[in-house]
Amino acid sequence: MVCGAEKKRQLHRGGSGDYGHDDVEGRGGVHVWIFAEKTQQLLLVQRHHHFQGLWDASTAAIIISPHSPLTTARRKLQQELGVTLAEDGFEFIFSFLQQERNNGGKEINNDVYLVTTIDPIPLEAFTLQRENVSAVKYVTYQEYESLLAKNDPHYVPYDVHGQYAQLFEIITKRYQENTVARTLALQKQLNRYAPISLNAELTGLSDSDKDALALIVKAAAVIDEVFYVQSWYSNPDLREWLKEHADESELNKLKWSYYKINKSPWSSLDKDEAFLTSADSAIKVLPNATTKTVTAWKGLEYRAAFPVQKPLCANFYPQDMDKKEFETWKGNLDKDQQKEATGFFSVIKRHSNSDDDNDLHVVPYSQEYKSLLAKAADLLHKAGDITTSPSLKKLLHAKADAFLSNDYYESDIAWMDLDSKLDVTIGPYETYEDKLFGYKATFEAFIGIRDDKATAQLKLFGDSMQLLEQNLPMDNAYKSEDVSAAPIRVIQLIYNAGDVKGPQIVAFNLPNDERIVKERGTSMVMLKNVQEAKFERILMPIAELCVAKEQQELVDFESFFTHTICHECVHGIGPHTITLPNGQKSTVRLELQEFYSAIEEAKADIVGLWALRFLISKGLLSESLVKTMYVSFLAGCFRSVRFGLEEAHGKGQALQFNWIHEKGGFVVHSDETVSVEFSKIEDAVESLSREILTIQAKGDKEAAASLLDKYGVITEPLKVALKNLETVEVPVDIVPNFPILAQI
Repeated sequence: MVCGAEKKRQLHRGGSGDYGHDDVEGRGGVHVWIFAEKTQQLLLVQRHHHFQGLWDASTAAIIISPHSPLTTARRKLQQELGVTLAEDGFEFIFSFLQQERNNGGKEINNDVYLVTTIDPIPLEAFTLQRENVSAVKYVTYQEYESLLAKNDPHYVPYDVHGQYAQLFEIITKRYQENTVARTLALQKQLNRYAPISLNAELTGLSDSDKDALALIVKAAAVIDEVFYVQSWYSNPDLREWLKEHADESELNKLKWSYYKINKSPWSSLDKDEAFLTSADSAIKVLPNATTKTVTAWKGLEYRAAFPVQKPLCANFYPQDMDKKEFETWKGNLDKDQQKEATGFFSVIKRHSNSDDDNDLHVVPYSQEYKSLLAKAADLLHKAGDITTSPSLKKLLHAKADAFLSNDYYESDIAWMDLDSKLDVTIGPYETYEDKLFGYKATFEAFIGIRDDKATAQLKLFGDSMQLLEQNLPMDNAYKSEDVSAAPIRVIQLIYNAGDVKGPQIVAFNLPNDERIVKERGTSMVMLKNVQEAKFERILMPIAELCVAKEQQELVDFESFFTHTICHECVHGIGPHTITLPNGQKSTVRLELQEFYSAIEEAKADIVGLWALRFLISKGLLSESLVKTMYVSFLAGCFRSVRFGLEEAHGKGQALQFNWIHEKGGFVVHSDETVSVEFSKIEDAVESLSREILTIQAKGDKEAAASLLDKYGVITEPLKVALKNLETVEVPVDIVPNFPILAQI
């Protein structure tokens, strides 16, 4: 089981279901295949016990509680063959059900792992566990597949026409690829991003602040390193490998270019599917991987592995932990420990070589990323010492201290109070990367120059927060009596780092700490130059293709920018800390778990649209926005859905489009364009706002799942629009570069 991911199951009759164990209570099984890349061979072992003399997987075992599948795989490889391999050598490739020969023929689930070595491990290097294994040999994977297809009696049977065919399909696809076709495919993926240079005038900064800026950018670069680790445990090795080999071929250059955008081997715009394979990954060497030494053999060379589908757990939880295991473990903790386990700033790990039933434990970020955070903290302290801005000085020192203490409360308060020409956001904030629970925050950094004129113009929205809260379309019992005005800062972005992969955000609303949201509200930062770039390079071409011709002139930057402001404001109102039906206090994030991010983004969008109409009705915004905001929102729907349904904004936007279309607010025409039906869209917006706010207020996870299942999908109108946009190759998003780096 990998990070709680859903996996297809298939009953597989036959195979090494008992793995040399009699009548032992297990919780599944593992198969491990060692594959030699250069010779295209699989290592097979000849088994004793119930499969006397038959050839089988490199190693296989029943998982005995409390051990995990990966721990079992590693231990069994060491026991049966004398090979000790780090966990990044094991690539989960698929899972299947099989019927045991013992214990009444019950079905158990099996996880299949692939270990990719460069050369075959010399046969004389293995130390065989004689009670289970009598011999080892290498066979090409094509020959082995043929033997299984013929039901050769010397081999443990596996159904190569069923689920087990994936072993051979995966290897074939990796090593018989068409280089030209793959190059074209990667180039097409890369073309979905429009390169853009983002810069800002530094003339408003003092010389001291310019010196501080250089140190802050360096600290942000360290934060980038932390995020690579958070994304996947072997990710830093992969990055260095791709960078080192980028100049060897055009294909390698494209791999590196697209990797830099996604910051992992998984494509953000393709449902987080891998655009690389473990065959592209870093080669690592273990000189002492085997218990026997072999003359002139430098040691085991293997590929640092990653799965085809991005793990839901990222690198916040053990890769083979599922939700059930976590919940069972959490249930045995006291209240404070549970809070720490589900908190923003910790990872969950396994005790090494533990036989304890409570195998999981909590490690704070300050310990897990200690060396990197200490380096970033030092740079921020130095920057804080020289800046001339008192509020920036306070922020930088507080954030540096937080990196080492793991307590971010004071630094988040300092961020909210920031009043400086040089605007800095740095630290762990968003939880989108944790798709298992939505608990864990990733590190990110945004550095910009405050746009004073635009910031002054936006004071209205911060001042209207309580008014909006009081009039939200939901039951009054759920409304807060004390919502603070959200300070809004508009900046020109000059550098970002950390969790800024794939599609670029145009604004953010922080902090996410429910204590601060309740006490102080939130603050908002608008990235104006990013918004302008997206509007010009993406939204206008989308509108020309997807919006009905007679309404295209209603798409304008003012409406796009204003709705983005309202989107971020709305993050700060509505339900956050809630009371459950049983009287227990909780938060929306904790109750909705993996559905929280998509629901929250949908709330911010649709309630933001409702809020604009409300402010117009009160005379606080111009009537001229009434039509332009709806049509600009329609064009924005197509833009966001292109991010993919695995991304919270994309799934949330699909939900909104489909709901409004069903209610008649969006009308599809015979020429495949869409228009706004102004007589119906207001009711559609209000009804969806009410639905989402009520789900959040009740902490109703089941209702959230149902809503997303029904509406958060690619329906025919969206499918047609996406196809048309792909045909004319309108960019999906931008990829920024930052000239500031050359200056410092």
